[in-house]
Amino acid sequence: MNLIDALQILKQPAPRDAAVLRVFLACGFTPLHLQTFLAAQLRQQAPQQNVELKTGLFGDLAGNIERWDASTSDVLVAVIEWQDLDLRLGVRNSGMWRVESLPDVFQSVRLALARLERALKQASSSGRTVCISMPTLPLPPLFSEATYQAGNAELQLRNLVSSFAASISSVRSVRVVGSQSVDERSPASARFDIQSELLAGFPYQLPHASALAGLLAELIKTQCPKKGLITDLDDTLWAGILGEVGIEGVSWHLDQHTQFHGLYQRLLDSLASAGILIGAASKNDPALVAQAFERKDLIVSKESIFPIEAHWSQKSESVGRILKTWNIGPEAVVFIDDNVMELAEVQAAFPEVECLLFPGDDTQAIWNLLKRLRDIFGKSAISKEDSLRLQSIRAAGVLQESVNGHGRSLDDFLRGAGASIEFDFDKQSRDSRAFELINKTNQFNLNGRRLTESSWTAYLNDPTSFLMTVSYEDKYGPLGKIAVLLGKIQRDALHIDSWVMSCRAFSRRIEHQCLNQLLERFECEGILFNFAATPRNGPLQEFLAGLLGFAPTAGVCLSRRFFQEKCPPLFHRVKESVHA
Repeated sequence: MNLIDALQILKQPAPRDAAVLRVFLACGFTPLHLQTFLAAQLRQQAPQQNVELKTGLFGDLAGNIERWDASTSDVLVAVIEWQDLDLRLGVRNSGMWRVESLPDVFQSVRLALARLERALKQASSSGRTVCISMPTLPLPPLFSEATYQAGNAELQLRNLVSSFAASISSVRSVRVVGSQSVDERSPASARFDIQSELLAGFPYQLPHASALAGLLAELIKTQCPKKGLITDLDDTLWAGILGEVGIEGVSWHLDQHTQFHGLYQRLLDSLASAGILIGAASKNDPALVAQAFERKDLIVSKESIFPIEAHWSQKSESVGRILKTWNIGPEAVVFIDDNVMELAEVQAAFPEVECLLFPGDDTQAIWNLLKRLRDIFGKSAISKEDSLRLQSIRAAGVLQESVNGHGRSLDDFLRGAGASIEFDFDKQSRDSRAFELINKTNQFNLNGRRLTESSWTAYLNDPTSFLMTVSYEDKYGPLGKIAVLLGKIQRDALHIDSWVMSCRAFSRRIEHQCLNQLLERFECEGILFNFAATPRNGPLQEFLAGLLGFAPTAGVCLSRRFFQEKCPPLFHRVKESVHA
């Protein structure tokens, strides 16, 4: 994006009733064009949204963060450069660059980083999103070594900054721009504009300001990661056609010049370890596929891929069955195949699935695909529930098979499942898993409402509100935290504003037990639901309709008496978390 493009975007009016994203940009230099590019990038991402961007005082990065009022902003953006840590690391002052000054520079940088860390942690405690850019500009030529040699003093400085970034990035709601992405989008030699820095206090060349603003905008508007990846096998997961070259003929190794398939397997294994669902859809002999997955040198564990659809039917049929097994929507899934015709067939059947080509023996394109997949599935933190996801889906399959395949009633199965549900009403924990569920669950979702960090915090701070998180476990294994309710206590009825439940928890009557627990705990005579139909919350609509006897509408109320008449038998052991 060039400056003219940015200005044109900002001239475009947003709708009169558009939501406003309030951003505070804290930096020690004059924000100038960085401010323009950042506002334009945010508007380009969400044209129906207004952007209100404010800045602080020149030359006082830490002070700007310390004075920041969280009630006036949704996002804090802190752009750190070397001169913010010690003025001698910039070019606008006359501080000495003598060798004997270096120990004092190190101490000054340590103190500045400690102050920044305190200020940023305090800012993040407000629940607002905090985005940070670490130094992107070159250090001045103050070291005794030649510029092409990394001396001890320079490495110490960079290590101090790296340690600070590692520490602050572990704080919830704090996000740090990836240095590798900065390097890829903005060459180091084309970042610093010394003339602009000396004359106007703005240190960036325009292309660098644009690139950095783009990365900050992506960090601010981080998209919810997708949940599942479905992969082809022949010439994708491995090189070769299984039915032609045999089990030992397919390969993924360096000595056979097929290492890029091994790299792909390594990434899938990594994604699976982070809780991403991996399935396979292949037109193939199922017996041969089963034998191929027994090979000891397979990099991705066969236990990490479930289900495996191997037959001669259309790929779209396989994808449909995998989606049903996972119980997630097509919009949350990526399909990868080396055959453009197969991709087109799946895309026609499931337009919301993101279909990506495995690019044959184009190793650079494969490397780009791996990075693209990491962006699609990337998440800031891995929860306990992520590691349980595949296990719980396998358990759900056991449940369905037991009920359907063995003629047992659901009552019989649930009675013998040894299920335990734990309810937690602690609002102070600021549970990241609860916040994550609210913002990514679609099918069992009361109204599709999404919350920002600030609106989440504000809701919990209301003395009339309550938060209920629900954890589940049975003899097939734990599901972890699988449901969240947000509501308010008003007179003799509860008002439920948000209610979500993971699709992994379906068919266990957990939703019935949630309502039962609310009615008992709060001794209320009814529950009012802030319901809204969405294109994806069919399971929630069906559940409420089953209790009410009619399709739910906005503000629908369920009485205690009606619930007790309609509620099926519940066999869970129930307990409530106790907090000191």
